[in-house]
Amino acid sequence: MEELKLQTPVQAGKSRVAVSVNDQVITLGSCFADSIGMRMEELGLNSLANPFGTLYNPVSIRDSIARLASGIPFSPKDCVTMGAGSGLVCSFSHHTKSARRTEEEFLSDANSSLEKASGFWESATKVIITLGTAWCFKHIATGEIVSNCLKRDAREFDRKRLTVEEVSALLSNLVRGFPGKEFIFSVSPIRHLKDGAHGNQLSKSTLLLAVDEVTKAYPERADYFPAYEIFMDELRDYRFYAPDMTHPSGQAAEYIWSRFVDWAFPTADIPELLSREKRLAASRHRPINGR
Repeated sequence: MEELKLQTPVQAGKSRVAVSVNDQVITLGSCFADSIGMRMEELGLNSLANPFGTLYNPVSIRDSIARLASGIPFSPKDCVTMGAGSGLVCSFSHHTKSARRTEEEFLSDANSSLEKASGFWESATKVIITLGTAWCFKHIATGEIVSNCLKRDAREFDRKRLTVEEVSALLSNLVRGFPGKEFIFSVSPIRHLKDGAHGNQLSKSTLLLAVDEVTKAYPERADYFPAYEIFMDELRDYRFYAPDMTHPSGQAAEYIWSRFVDWAFPTADIPELLSREKRLAASRHRPINGR
């Protein structure tokens, strides 16, 4: 009897940009960057995840890298009072988790983090970038593309969808501008449904086409990991979604991580990673009755 196929496998192969256990890796972008970066940190790898918090659009990722490369501190002119009556202070370059009660407290924390992250960036060998959406918000008063609208009035912002050409040029400039680093790109499988299902697909398609152009232009230093395709095709079932029906579940995140390991790490490094996984699991085990 012919084997019953219940899944469409995504053939990923091996990455042209291998990630060794000895590499210094920074991850930037959408929630997949958080997930991968935090997992690497848990396993004791030399990695740093999203020093400015979760980033979604390509412009904000580009601007964050420019800040890391320059190390220019944040100043009072960067401070923004958040909306919704919170009274907290943040910046348009940060996720709201960086918000603090006062301007002084925010700048102290933001610049302390920036100093460490800037030093890490300088010696990082691999950069993993996860693009979430081609949509971005421009603050009308300053003309700045923001990483986060900080719960301020929507009338303060204009919204636009970047073109394939804009995203491709932006990412190409990143790869070309840092010749000492290798880049892995991915597109987040998280659905942005405020634009509707069709709008979400247009956004993801824009990102996918742009990344394809960049990886073809720089095949020796840039590659694409198909996290989006793995989730949409191999995990095509709502049981692999979190309760919000847009984010991957914990089980799905584990599966995509395992696929990333097989794709990105040299075969010789995988036993070491599995050993670290076992030690991590053992450290999380809570003994019953003290035994």
